[in-house]
Amino acid sequence: MKNSTALIFATILFSTAINAQLKTVKYSEGNTTLNGLSIKPAKKSSQNPGILILPAWLGIDNASKGYAENLSKLGYNVFIADIYGEGNVPKNTTEAGKLAGFYKTNYEAYQKRINAALQELIKSGANADNIVIIGYCFGGTGVLEAARAHLNVKGVVSFHGGLGKDASRKTEPITTKVLICHGADDPYVSAEEVAACQQEMRDAKADWQMIYYADSVHSFTNPEAGNDNSKGAAYNAVAAKRSFEHLKLFLGEVLKK
Repeated sequence: MKNSTALIFATILFSTAINAQLKTVKYSEGNTTLNGLSIKPAKKSSQNPGILILPAWLGIDNASKGYAENLSKLGYNVFIADIYGEGNVPKNTTEAGKLAGFYKTNYEAYQKRINAALQELIKSGANADNIVIIGYCFGGTGVLEAARAHLNVKGVVSFHGGLGKDASRKTEPITTKVLICHGADDPYVSAEEVAACQQEMRDAKADWQMIYYADSVHSFTNPEAGNDNSKGAAYNAVAAKRSFEHLKLFLGEVLKK
C-alpha cells in the first residue's frame, strides 16, 4: 500500500513530462547569466499570486519542475530560480556541495541571487505584493535567507532545508510568515541546529511554524531520492503529500487569489 501511494503521488507530481509548459528565462545578476524557468497559472486571477521556487543543491531538477507545474495548476505564477549561473550546473554531489557551501557562507551573495529571481517572477506577471518563496534542501536554506534579507514576500516555506545561521550574525526582526517542513529523522540537521533556528524565530518575533514528519529524512519530497532512509536522504510519499497539503494551507492563508 505504501509503495502504491508513492507511485500515485509521484506520477501526479511529475505529470510535467506529459504536458510541459515551463519556459526558460535568461536573466542576470551582476555579471552572471542565469537561466530560470517560468510557468503561467492555468487560470488567471486579478490578484496574480506568485511563487518563487529555490531548488535543491544540484540546481533546477525534476522535483522543482514537477512542483512548479502543479502549483501553476492551482492558479499561481511560478518561477524556478537559477542560483549558480550558466555553465555552473554541478555534475555530481561533490560539486554541488562546493557550490552550495559557497552561498551558505556568502549569504549576501545568495540573497542577491534570490532577489534577482524574485524580480523575474514579478516581470512574468506576478503581483509584487502577493508572493511566497518556497525551497527544497539548499533552497530551503535560501528561503530563510530571503526572510532575513527582508525581501518583499508574504511568506517563505522551507522543505527539508538546512536551518543553521552563523552565530556571529545579528538576529533581526523577521516580518514575513515562515513555515518549516522538516523530516523528524533528518541526519543532516542536528538537534542543536533545529533549536537554534527556533530560538532565532522567537528572538526575531516571527510568525512561524515548524512541522515534523515521522519516518522522514532529508529530501523526503523528491521521488528520485530513493527509499532507503539509512542513506540520510530518501523519498517519503506520505510526508511529501502531507507537506504539500500544508503548503497549500499556508498559501491560502498568506496570498490573495
